[in-house]
Amino acid sequence: MTATPAQAAPAQSYSPSALRDALTLVALPLVVALALPVAFAGGGTRRWFGGRAEGQRAEAQAAKDAAAAAFYELDTAQRDLRISIETIVAVDDSPAARRTVSDFEAIGRRIDEVSRQYIDAVDAHDLDRDDLEASAAAQARTALTRAKDELGKVKKELDRFADGLGPLLGKAETQLARLAPAVERARQALLAASNALDAVRESGLKADDLAARLAALAPELTKLNQGAGQHGVPGTLERAERVSREAEAVRAEAERLPERAAEIDHRLVSLRTRAQALTTRSGQVEPVLSELRRRFTVACWQDLQHVPELAVENVRQAEAKLKEAQAAREAQRWPDATALLSTVRALLNTTDEAVSAAGDRLARLNAVQKDPQAEIERTRFAIRDAQRLAMAGRSTPDPRDARPLDEAVARLERAIATLEGRHPDYWHFLTETEGVRQAVAGVVSRIREERGAAH
Repeated sequence: MTATPAQAAPAQSYSPSALRDALTLVALPLVVALALPVAFAGGGTRRWFGGRAEGQRAEAQAAKDAAAAAFYELDTAQRDLRISIETIVAVDDSPAARRTVSDFEAIGRRIDEVSRQYIDAVDAHDLDRDDLEASAAAQARTALTRAKDELGKVKKELDRFADGLGPLLGKAETQLARLAPAVERARQALLAASNALDAVRESGLKADDLAARLAALAPELTKLNQGAGQHGVPGTLERAERVSREAEAVRAEAERLPERAAEIDHRLVSLRTRAQALTTRSGQVEPVLSELRRRFTVACWQDLQHVPELAVENVRQAEAKLKEAQAAREAQRWPDATALLSTVRALLNTTDEAVSAAGDRLARLNAVQKDPQAEIERTRFAIRDAQRLAMAGRSTPDPRDARPLDEAVARLERAIATLEGRHPDYWHFLTETEGVRQAVAGVVSRIREERGAAH
């Protein structure tokens, strides 16, 4: 006689997954049972009742088989869906994901309910009894058919729920697919950074700051090795990507370190040479100032009086910073050496500009003293060009253009007037003409912008 579900598993457990093995014998097809030997050694033959009772028994057995099939189908679907839910939970902690888990638990309770109804129907009717009556078989068939229908309804409900998981499940599977490669990239980046540091140290460079940055990543590697099960998929992905970036930065800086050291050495030599050259050039400023004082008014050279002292002081500071930069280079304090060299360069640039200003001033004053008309014509040409642009396509100028251009003409005439007299202020004349050209250029720029926007 085939074992019943009640015999195969405790009656209080109704979970499909718990009853799967217990019901294996329940679903034994009737044809298999009928194929068993009719007589057993030492016993008699089974007594069968013919007619209507046997027909009802067969229908009840068919209903039992159909219910068992529906039960297994629901069980399989629930198992498969549980894997999907676990995938989502591992990756997503959003309200939508938490709501999905709650909904799945509600469906699980519904599955437990219809499973209990199915088990009760199976336990309530022994279709293998020799004296099974037709009415009992009919009742069994009705109960088992009802159980099968309820199992089918819940299966459809479960399928609809599974169909709605598409977006959440797709996102979760995408993140899981990224997890292993991201962790492996982080490990490889750390290994590459470590190898690059070893190579730098073998060349005699210490790279202590890079070594400290790499050591700070060790706890992150430990967490990566502990896995997403302990730290979550999103957190592990973020950690892997951050470790990859930071390790890659360490590797790149380590590989560039020999080049950086050579560059600092080159800058030390170059800036030291430049400081020496500026010391020589600054000594030539005083003769230039003497000539300016002798030939031109005070206004032409008064702002340059401080240049010799400024040059001496700046070069002195630059040479002191160069010594500090050299000491930082020897101690392999690369950031300090780089910062000090930038300071030296700024000091020398300022000195160069001041020293050059004296010579440029003398050259410009010589040129305008010899031929002031060239500067006048240059400025008048700029004004006339702006006036033509302002009148293009117009019969009268726009007041916004006419007013500044008229003022430019008047300003130029006033500047020309300063050249009259025994001691002209040529520097004032030059600054005024340059100011006029800048004002005119501003008008031209505004006209072109407005017309360009109109088109």
